[in-house]
Amino acid sequence: MLLLNPKKYQDRNYPDERSREIMLKTIDWFENKGLKKMKDDFFSAQFTYDFAEFIKKEKIFETLFLPKGYGDKDQYYSTYKMFEFSEICGFYGSAYWYMYHVSTLGLDPVFLGDNEELKHRSAEILRQNPLCAFGLSEKEHGADIYSSSMKLYPQEDGTYLARGSKYYIGNGNEASVITVFGKIDGSDEYVFFVVDSKHEKYECIQNVIYAQNYVSEFELHDYPVTDADISARGPKAWDDMLNTINICKFNIGSGAIGIVTHSFYEALNHAAHRNLYGKDVTEFPHVKRLFVDSFCRLAAMKLFGLRATDYLRAASEDDKRYLLFNPIMKMKVAIQGETVHELLWDIIAAKGFEKDNYFSQAVMELRGFPKLEGTRHVNMALIAKLIPSYMFNPKEFPEVPRLNGNQDDDFLFKQGKTRGYAKTQFHDFRKTYATKNTPNIEIFKEQIKAYEEFLMVSGMELGEQMMNDFDFLLCVGEIFTIIAYGQLIIESAAMENIDDELLDQIFDFMVRDFSAYGLDLYGKPSSNEKQQAACQKMIKRPDANMERFGKVLKEHVYSLIDAYQMNL
Repeated sequence: MLLLNPKKYQDRNYPDERSREIMLKTIDWFENKGLKKMKDDFFSAQFTYDFAEFIKKEKIFETLFLPKGYGDKDQYYSTYKMFEFSEICGFYGSAYWYMYHVSTLGLDPVFLGDNEELKHRSAEILRQNPLCAFGLSEKEHGADIYSSSMKLYPQEDGTYLARGSKYYIGNGNEASVITVFGKIDGSDEYVFFVVDSKHEKYECIQNVIYAQNYVSEFELHDYPVTDADISARGPKAWDDMLNTINICKFNIGSGAIGIVTHSFYEALNHAAHRNLYGKDVTEFPHVKRLFVDSFCRLAAMKLFGLRATDYLRAASEDDKRYLLFNPIMKMKVAIQGETVHELLWDIIAAKGFEKDNYFSQAVMELRGFPKLEGTRHVNMALIAKLIPSYMFNPKEFPEVPRLNGNQDDDFLFKQGKTRGYAKTQFHDFRKTYATKNTPNIEIFKEQIKAYEEFLMVSGMELGEQMMNDFDFLLCVGEIFTIIAYGQLIIESAAMENIDDELLDQIFDFMVRDFSAYGLDLYGKPSSNEKQQAACQKMIKRPDANMERFGKVLKEHVYSLIDAYQMNL
């Protein structure tokens, strides 16, 4: 079963008993808490202390976060486990997901750093308090991390005093391991150091939002720091900061998948048991279309996420393809989640506002996901740098299998320098597309050729156009992104034994999206006549096959009616 169903999760194949245990215990905890109590806490903006206690009691973050050598003898770090846990947390609410997400953000700089003593100390602290925090952004500078005002002031005895404030820092009210990014006073040398929210020189000023999530503003008032508290400094601190974000923004896509999956079940169950004008709602033609489209988009999100997980786990010094798939997971998947939610909302209409269901909560929570860990614009600017390499300079790589075993993802904590991003190479995406010849995939291949023509006729001018017109860059990047998105969907579909009817129906919306981007690019003021001609070739009509549509509706969508409903 492709979509997460907590009622059937015990049937999954796990690489070890401990992995099985933490997933099933987490599901049981949420189901025992029930929807009513969960919604009561949501409306009262109650910080998720109960979830933190559960995480501590069951030692879940220790199992998930610690690389090999820092936990039990069988401990290993697995992006696959992180994907699963993130999806489960998102399924039940973003406050629980956020507690998990910002904790791994906070701990990863320690294990990316070069202070071995601090790694073991932090692992021990994690057992006493599983909450961590990532002290990066500042009120005045936002995402401009070059301009950090947090400083370490050297003292005569070789120690430091930390002075400055951080803003929008999750778990800043309770975390015992808070990795803080700043500079050494009197220099441009970056530094990462660790502080504790319970220290007398640490002031938690406020929660800057009104929600269960505690998104803090905090200030350090001459907080004492020694070399034992510093994880990295200089260029290494800068690289560790970027690599932490590279690892953790992956959680945003999996969290969004979880949220939308829960809303999908709710919307489907509601429609299936509602009769209007003497007819079941699920029999209305427009409702059928909305459900098929929403399911196909959600299935695509999950398929891409599973395959992107493989590339993250397979990463090495010679294989950094994850540097493209991670920002797509963060940006594309999260935005697709919003699209799916809007389709579902069109079906259930006013029901989506009601206070007693999960959907109304998800409406508010999901919209924040594409804005976390770098905006759409930041991630697209990264993605666009890889267009020449991906499209025209392929390299041979060993085949990457489905990596859901118990290997330790050790390279993630040894990524090293972040320079040379644009030189990252990829295997030939055309080989993946050549494995399938369904009608809509064939149409999609024609659109890819039109995009290649657009790039060729643009030549060197394209870089200048994108640099001077970010709106133009976004559109060029969106088309590039959907090509990489489709590649991983096809690869993943083969591994998950997805039938060709569902895969082709997925590419029905992919063809339509490609056409919409092509039309948008055609209308950009920056597009010249040659580019406009290529854009027109991107606009295609998908293959309409009502037999295929009906089969997907019956076997993949309506078969899920009453498959899941959360305990009250």
